[in-house]
Amino acid sequence: MKIKEIIVVEGKDDTRAIQRAVNADTIETNGSAISQETIEKIKLAQRVRGVIVFTDPDFPGEKIRKYIVEHVPDCKHAFIDKKHALPSHGRGLGVEHASPKVIQEALRDAQQMEAYGEEWISKDELIDAGLIGGPKAKGRRERMGEILKIGYTNGKQLHKRIMMFQISKEEFTKALKIVLQEEQD
Repeated sequence: MKIKEIIVVEGKDDTRAIQRAVNADTIETNGSAISQETIEKIKLAQRVRGVIVFTDPDFPGEKIRKYIVEHVPDCKHAFIDKKHALPSHGRGLGVEHASPKVIQEALRDAQQMEAYGEEWISKDELIDAGLIGGPKAKGRRERMGEILKIGYTNGKQLHKRIMMFQISKEEFTKALKIVLQEEQD
Protein backbone atom coordinates (compact mmCIF):
# COMPACT_ATOMS: atom_id res chain seq x y z
CA MET A 1 0.00 0.00 0.00
CA LYS A 2 1.55 3.30 -1.14
CA ILE A 3 0.69 6.48 0.76
CA LYS A 4 1.01 9.77 -1.15
CA GLU A 5 1.00 12.01 1.92
CA ILE A 6 3.95 12.34 4.27
CA ILE A 7 3.17 10.86 7.68
CA VAL A 8 4.17 12.79 10.80
CA VAL A 9 5.15 10.47 13.65
CA GLU A 10 6.85 10.92 17.01
CA GLY A 11 10.06 8.93 16.53
CA LYS A 12 12.21 6.33 14.76
CA ASP A 13 10.30 3.33 16.14
CA ASP A 14 7.07 4.77 14.73
CA THR A 15 8.75 5.28 11.34
CA ARG A 16 9.85 1.62 11.31
CA ALA A 17 6.30 0.47 12.18
CA ILE A 18 4.83 2.64 9.41
CA GLN A 19 7.35 1.31 6.88
CA ARG A 20 6.52 -2.30 7.85
CA ALA A 21 2.87 -1.56 7.10
CA VAL A 22 2.95 0.75 4.07
CA ASN A 23 5.22 2.40 1.55
CA ALA A 24 5.42 5.97 2.89
CA ASP A 25 7.72 8.78 3.88
CA THR A 26 7.71 10.16 7.42
CA ILE A 27 8.72 13.23 9.37
CA GLU A 28 9.66 12.55 12.99
CA THR A 29 8.85 15.16 15.64
CA ASN A 30 11.34 13.64 18.10
CA GLY A 31 8.90 14.03 20.96
CA SER A 32 6.64 16.83 22.09
CA ALA A 33 9.23 19.63 21.92
CA ILE A 34 8.74 20.21 18.21
CA SER A 35 11.32 22.55 16.71
CA GLN A 36 10.45 25.38 14.34
CA GLU A 37 12.54 23.55 11.73
CA THR A 38 10.26 20.50 12.03
CA ILE A 39 7.15 22.70 11.72
CA GLU A 40 8.62 24.22 8.55
CA LYS A 41 9.20 20.71 7.13
CA ILE A 42 5.59 19.79 7.92
CA LYS A 43 4.34 22.99 6.25
CA LEU A 44 6.38 22.22 3.13
CA ALA A 45 5.20 18.61 3.10
CA GLN A 46 1.58 19.78 3.37
CA ARG A 47 1.99 22.14 0.40
CA VAL A 48 3.77 19.57 -1.76
CA ARG A 49 2.17 16.19 -0.95
CA GLY A 50 -0.17 16.56 2.00
CA VAL A 51 0.37 15.37 5.57
CA ILE A 52 -1.17 12.74 7.82
CA VAL A 53 -0.52 13.28 11.53
CA PHE A 54 -0.23 9.88 13.23
CA THR A 55 0.75 10.27 16.88
CA ASP A 56 0.43 7.95 19.87
CA PRO A 57 -2.97 7.70 21.59
CA ASP A 58 -1.75 9.28 24.83
CA PHE A 59 -1.37 12.74 26.37
CA PRO A 60 2.02 13.57 24.74
CA GLY A 61 0.69 12.37 21.36
CA GLU A 62 -2.37 14.60 21.68
CA LYS A 63 -0.16 17.53 22.70
CA ILE A 64 1.94 17.06 19.54
CA ARG A 65 -1.20 16.75 17.39
CA LYS A 66 -2.66 19.99 18.82
CA TYR A 67 0.61 21.85 18.28
CA ILE A 68 0.76 20.74 14.66
CA VAL A 69 -2.91 21.71 14.09
CA GLU A 70 -2.14 25.21 15.40
CA HIS A 71 0.69 25.67 12.89
CA VAL A 72 -0.42 23.47 9.96
CA PRO A 73 -4.23 23.34 10.16
CA ASP A 74 -5.12 21.44 6.98
CA CYS A 75 -3.46 18.10 7.76
CA LYS A 76 -5.26 14.78 7.77
CA HIS A 77 -5.28 12.81 11.02
CA ALA A 78 -4.98 9.08 11.64
CA PHE A 79 -5.84 7.49 14.97
CA ILE A 80 -5.37 4.11 16.61
CA ASP A 81 -7.10 2.94 19.75
CA LYS A 82 -5.08 2.44 22.91
CA LYS A 83 -5.78 -1.29 22.87
CA HIS A 84 -3.97 -1.57 19.51
CA ALA A 85 -1.03 0.53 20.72
CA LEU A 86 0.00 -1.65 23.64
CA PRO A 87 3.16 -3.76 23.49
CA SER A 88 2.85 -7.53 23.75
CA HIS A 89 5.22 -7.34 26.71
CA GLY A 90 6.68 -4.56 28.83
CA ARG A 91 5.47 -1.02 29.17
CA GLY A 92 4.64 1.80 26.82
CA LEU A 93 1.95 2.84 24.43
CA GLY A 94 2.45 3.86 20.85
CA VAL A 95 2.11 3.54 17.11
CA GLU A 96 5.27 1.42 17.11
CA HIS A 97 3.35 -1.41 18.84
CA ALA A 98 0.45 -1.49 16.37
CA SER A 99 0.20 -4.27 13.82
CA PRO A 100 0.67 -3.48 10.14
CA LYS A 101 -3.04 -4.16 9.57
CA VAL A 102 -4.10 -1.66 12.27
CA ILE A 103 -1.73 0.96 10.84
CA GLN A 104 -3.06 0.39 7.31
CA GLU A 105 -6.67 0.77 8.51
CA ALA A 106 -5.87 3.96 10.43
CA LEU A 107 -4.16 5.50 7.40
CA ARG A 108 -6.99 4.44 5.09
CA ASP A 109 -9.47 6.11 7.49
CA ALA A 110 -7.42 9.32 7.95
CA GLN A 111 -9.64 12.38 8.00
CA GLN A 112 -9.12 16.08 7.61
CA MET A 113 -10.25 18.21 10.53
CA GLU A 114 -12.44 21.06 9.43
CA ALA A 115 -12.82 24.51 10.91
CA TYR A 116 -15.68 24.80 13.32
CA GLY A 117 -18.97 25.27 11.62
CA GLU A 118 -22.54 24.63 12.51
CA GLU A 119 -23.03 22.80 15.80
CA TRP A 120 -24.85 19.58 14.98
CA ILE A 121 -24.42 17.88 18.35
CA SER A 122 -24.52 19.96 21.51
CA LYS A 123 -22.68 19.34 24.77
CA ASP A 124 -26.08 18.77 26.40
CA GLU A 125 -26.73 15.94 23.94
CA LEU A 126 -23.38 14.39 24.90
CA ILE A 127 -24.37 14.57 28.57
CA ASP A 128 -27.82 13.09 27.81
CA ALA A 129 -26.14 10.27 25.87
CA GLY A 130 -24.02 9.42 28.91
CA LEU A 131 -20.78 10.42 27.19
CA ILE A 132 -19.92 13.15 29.69
CA GLY A 133 -20.28 12.42 33.39
CA GLY A 134 -21.55 9.19 34.82
CA PRO A 135 -19.94 5.83 35.53
CA LYS A 136 -19.96 4.54 31.93
CA ALA A 137 -18.97 7.79 30.18
CA LYS A 138 -15.26 7.00 29.71
CA GLY A 139 -15.94 3.58 28.18
CA ARG A 140 -18.66 4.97 25.95
CA ARG A 141 -16.38 7.77 24.70
CA GLU A 142 -13.63 5.26 24.03
CA ARG A 143 -15.96 3.11 21.94
CA MET A 144 -17.45 6.16 20.14
CA GLY A 145 -13.93 7.24 19.21
CA GLU A 146 -13.30 3.80 17.71
CA ILE A 147 -16.56 3.74 15.74
CA LEU A 148 -16.30 7.33 14.48
CA LYS A 149 -12.53 6.95 13.89
CA ILE A 150 -11.69 10.13 15.82
CA GLY A 151 -9.61 8.56 18.60
CA TYR A 152 -10.19 8.53 22.34
CA THR A 153 -11.12 11.83 23.96
CA ASN A 154 -12.15 13.21 27.30
CA GLY A 155 -15.59 14.82 27.50
CA LYS A 156 -14.45 18.30 26.49
CA GLN A 157 -12.37 17.00 23.57
CA LEU A 158 -15.22 14.81 22.30
CA HIS A 159 -17.40 17.80 21.47
CA LYS A 160 -14.46 19.55 19.83
CA ARG A 161 -13.57 16.52 17.67
CA ILE A 162 -17.19 15.98 16.66
CA MET A 163 -17.25 19.57 15.47
CA MET A 164 -13.84 19.43 13.77
CA PHE A 165 -14.63 16.22 11.91
CA GLN A 166 -18.15 17.43 11.14
CA ILE A 167 -19.77 14.29 12.50
CA SER A 168 -23.42 14.49 11.49
CA LYS A 169 -26.26 13.87 13.91
CA GLU A 170 -27.06 10.75 11.88
CA GLU A 171 -23.50 9.36 12.20
CA PHE A 172 -23.46 10.23 15.91
CA THR A 173 -26.83 8.58 16.57
CA LYS A 174 -25.84 5.44 14.65
CA ALA A 175 -22.57 5.12 16.61
CA LEU A 176 -24.33 5.74 19.92
CA LYS A 177 -26.88 3.00 19.16
CA ILE A 178 -24.02 0.56 18.57
CA VAL A 179 -22.36 1.53 21.87
CA LEU A 180 -25.57 1.19 23.86
CA GLN A 181 -26.45 -2.11 22.17
CA GLU A 182 -23.00 -3.52 22.97
CA GLU A 183 -23.48 -2.57 26.62
CA GLN A 184 -26.66 -4.65 26.72
CA ASP A 185 -25.13 -7.71 25.05
